[in-house]
Amino acid sequence: MKIQIALVLAVMLSACNHKPAPQQSAVPGPCDIALAPTSDAAITKLQTRVRDSKTPLAFLEQLGWAYIAKAHTTFDPGYYKLAEQTALCMESKKPGSAEAMLLRGRVLHSLHKFKEGEVVARELVAKRGLHFDYGLLGDVLMEQGRLDEAADAYQTMMDQKPSPQAYSRAAHLRWLKGDLPGAIELMQLAAGSGNEPWFRVRLALYELQAGNTERAAALVSEDNSYPPALLARGRVLLSQGKAAEAIEPLQRAAQATQLPEYLWVLDETQRAAGRSDEAKITEEILKRRGAADDPRTYALYLATRGEDVETALKLAQEELKARADVFTLDAVAWAWMAAGDQEQAAIFMRRALAEGTQDARLQLHARIVLGTPVSVRPELLLPSEKTLLAAHPVLQASRN
Repeated sequence: MKIQIALVLAVMLSACNHKPAPQQSAVPGPCDIALAPTSDAAITKLQTRVRDSKTPLAFLEQLGWAYIAKAHTTFDPGYYKLAEQTALCMESKKPGSAEAMLLRGRVLHSLHKFKEGEVVARELVAKRGLHFDYGLLGDVLMEQGRLDEAADAYQTMMDQKPSPQAYSRAAHLRWLKGDLPGAIELMQLAAGSGNEPWFRVRLALYELQAGNTERAAALVSEDNSYPPALLARGRVLLSQGKAAEAIEPLQRAAQATQLPEYLWVLDETQRAAGRSDEAKITEEILKRRGAADDPRTYALYLATRGEDVETALKLAQEELKARADVFTLDAVAWAWMAAGDQEQAAIFMRRALAEGTQDARLQLHARIVLGTPVSVRPELLLPSEKTLLAAHPVLQASRN
């Protein structure tokens, strides 16, 4: 007690002997951040409605989803952070809000925080249990490689409300499970009844995997502003041996996103078209941004090129802590192979193949790591991967 009194007296005496410090500006709260000025007219309009409304919760919810939509179109993850702050603002006004939970869960999924997202999704399903709640649960489970659990969640979503969102999720799950015709059938339903350009892109990629190149091209031939559609168009042209024609859509897609997946395809296409000087610039950007923006893709890139394999393995293993889906397992296997440890590579490759996913890159890696006599369609591979294919004639023979 004496020590406490002495401290209090010391503080009081110090206050008497010093001028008061200038008042510090308050740290902005979630609502302040969510309502910060923006150049987007639609978002500004929603912010005004939030400020003017006596019951702003519904407008805050719209604002949060507008931020997520903006993140999808701009590929700027900062908008996910704004959506997260909007969810926290909603929570401050209505503790336990299911709408805020769904928004926050979607942000966690988008930021690849799948385990945290699962906690939110399970709480939301127990609390409310609407179809979008089960969609979120299925999404975070799928990214963790728990496909059977994801299938149960998606089935409940479908039972409650058959919709393009449910069809597209079921289609992706079918593809991961090795049912490409089933995936195409369901994605056709999604693309036919939904207005999301992503549905057409995903359908185009399935059609390309199935060898239906003309159908794939038609699905992405008209959209000149959506980067995934431009990337898919470039991949279709590249599969047709039209590297020079593929560069223009791939450049626009890469410039819009600056993501490693886009930059890698552009780099290889530029080299295939004999534009090595441009490819060097693309490669510099990829190496500068790759590890931070998409560690899994960058790990695959490094391992395929046989460059900095230690970094490739580190990135792939770190990614595995957050997601254990087919393609992350493949990335780890491929990085181990590049590092010269075929035994470890085989362990992860077998896990990657367990679901039966039909993907050209996955099948190529399986043949090289395990010697599995699988069929691979070379037109679906990047030029550097085709070089690996040519080095394994048993694989080529298995196609005939």
